[in-house]
Amino acid sequence: MTGMGVEVGAQAARSRALAVLRVRSRALAVALLPAAVAVVLLVGGSTGRVTGRPWGIAGWTVTVLAVLVLLAAAGIALLVARARPAISPTVPIPEESAPDLYRMVRDLADRLDVPAPSEIALTPDCDSWLEDRTHRAHGWFSPGVKDGPDGRDGGPAGSRPVTVPTDRAARATAAPVLVIGSPFLWWMRVGELRAVLAPVVAGTGPSAHPDIAAARRFVRGLDAAVAVASAPGRGPLSRTVLAGAGWTTRLLLRGCRDHAAEMERAVASAAAERAQAVDYGVRIVAQEQVGLAYAGWDRLLTRVALPAWRMGRWPSRLDVGVVAALTELSRRDRLAEGFASRLGERPACDLLEEPGTVDEAASLLAARLFHGGPAEAGPDWAPVDWQDYPDEVVDRTWRTDAARLHRVLDALGVRHPADPALPEADGPTLARVLDHLSAPGAAPVPEPDPGAALAEHRTEAYGEMGIAESDDHDLAVGNERSAALAARLTAELAREEAAAPARPRPAGGAGQQGPDHDLWDDRMLPLFPLQPPRTGRELLADHVTAMVCCAAMDTAGALPGLDWLDGPSLLVAGERAADIGPRVLTLIETGDPVPLRDWLRHLGVRPEKPVRLV
Repeated sequence: MTGMGVEVGAQAARSRALAVLRVRSRALAVALLPAAVAVVLLVGGSTGRVTGRPWGIAGWTVTVLAVLVLLAAAGIALLVARARPAISPTVPIPEESAPDLYRMVRDLADRLDVPAPSEIALTPDCDSWLEDRTHRAHGWFSPGVKDGPDGRDGGPAGSRPVTVPTDRAARATAAPVLVIGSPFLWWMRVGELRAVLAPVVAGTGPSAHPDIAAARRFVRGLDAAVAVASAPGRGPLSRTVLAGAGWTTRLLLRGCRDHAAEMERAVASAAAERAQAVDYGVRIVAQEQVGLAYAGWDRLLTRVALPAWRMGRWPSRLDVGVVAALTELSRRDRLAEGFASRLGERPACDLLEEPGTVDEAASLLAARLFHGGPAEAGPDWAPVDWQDYPDEVVDRTWRTDAARLHRVLDALGVRHPADPALPEADGPTLARVLDHLSAPGAAPVPEPDPGAALAEHRTEAYGEMGIAESDDHDLAVGNERSAALAARLTAELAREEAAAPARPRPAGGAGQQGPDHDLWDDRMLPLFPLQPPRTGRELLADHVTAMVCCAAMDTAGALPGLDWLDGPSLLVAGERAADIGPRVLTLIETGDPVPLRDWLRHLGVRPEKPVRLV
């Protein structure tokens, strides 16, 4: 029954591939039609079968039109053939650095009776797929890269050679690259990874079929040509020429889009049917781990990695952090208790010779894709270990935010609390913040018209962020003092980001196991931003919370900490203080400081004492 399903799916895929190729054939026929008519008219005139002045004029007119159409068709065909298809940013894994992983994948391909993937690469995401990297443009058009005599990419010194078959037929039949989500290797066990990869590896079978491979190359070429035609920064003549080419390629892409989508569905169906015979029982359990790994990875990036990236630091062991986060989840959630019992089995990362080096490369690539960080570590972009995260990220983040908050208060002219018994009270104190946000009256001290001030701050903030006031970026909070302060904080943060030096593009490779950025364009980083810009309400809440945490650390002995599921946290007597947020929101939205003051009094925090800032 499984064999019949595989055959049905393969036949459907081939049928759709032929439909895609028919679109290509029709386009070729349309391009050749004027030439065919011109040949008929010219031959008829030369043989005396078509005579008369009108026929002669028509023959030469159609000939000129045919030449123009053929030149345009040749240009579009050259653009489609040579435009570089998009390549997913990955960390290449050479076979010598993961022989056990390659052995497992080849054994899996043998059991499925399909060709083995040509290479293996990792992506910092919870997904796995096959990717064709045999296009000659990947070797020809990388800056400063030329093919060597043996067909290997002669990239910059230190980069890993990329195999590019020189023979066209060899390239057409070369197996695709297997891309594996790096969180899978650290969270999954070897058997689970094998079961999850079975349907993916099974897709190499349809990839080897000539019709399917040709259809995929055609669609990828059209997609790449559309990207080239729509690229900005060209002159008027080039823009005009490429506009016509772009219109034509978009028309062809629309014509074969539905057929290509159905072809890929049929390929996936056939691959899934073929994989039914391999580790079917384990795959059911492994699919649960896929969803769990995705949830843990997303939470780790947004709650833990993002604060570090904003500080110019990048956690160098993100995949290890996934394991810690999911283990913590299994400890807190009774529904996930059974997942922790798997940890005694062999993890899939043991299939790598140097898992720490691979994890570091994947972590750096994740920072580039999701935040737009530089390609290499430097003074302003340094790696951080998990044991140093509380001191080097959490503490520094809070004190930086607290310093920014007091700079804004200084700009607003907010006075320090007057207390003769505390000569140091003119320093950066939490009492200053509490008094300002909870004092009666709506207007900030130096601004007689709070409505006009808020409008001015909002316009300034919006302008510096490059957005219109009509956009859905709500800077308003519960009272006008908070709203004005939120708008000023937003503008101040926008100034700091605008003043930050531009990050240079990498000049060469990142080492044997670094991201293969020679094969993809990083000018549009981040490719996958994690979150939209924070609203004024969120910024104000973050800054006030940072000030509260600084006061607790400096006057009550609290410590910065890391919660694997919630990110930066305040530790009081070794326990996480999880009840700060609601009290801060009450303060900034209603101007009521009583809940927060009661919490501070209970912990022994002294708001009137100055705190240490960066």
